[in-house]
Amino acid sequence: MTNAKILPFLMFQGKAEEAMNFYVSLFPGAIIEDLARYSADQPGKEGSVRKARFTLGGQTVLCTDSVVQHDFTFTAAFSFFVECGSDDEISRLYDTLSAGGVTPMPLNNYGFSRKFAWVSDRFGVSWQLNLA
Repeated sequence: MTNAKILPFLMFQGKAEEAMNFYVSLFPGAIIEDLARYSADQPGKEGSVRKARFTLGGQTVLCTDSVVQHDFTFTAAFSFFVECGSDDEISRLYDTLSAGGVTPMPLNNYGFSRKFAWVSDRFGVSWQLNLA
């Protein structure tokens, strides 16, 4: 048995703080718990996010601005699944998260859910929205 804690970790290329602030603004009770920035003597761009911790719906998420430029980005193989409690909530989240992003599955009844959407936000992070 292990005492390891497993957390999602999002790696951005210069947009970590903007994305984190955006996500925290969407969910009641969401907070930024910790934010450490790169200083001038560290390998990342000064002032960018070295490591941050924020909480959405009780789920702790870590994020960073990568010091290494890379050709990969987020993939739809990983997504945040949000169980929405009302039509207003799912519509608000759909409109906000899909703005500037991509909607592989627009808000609709797909048979397995009376209201569901899959969006990739403007940062490339995928979200599944389901009306519970």
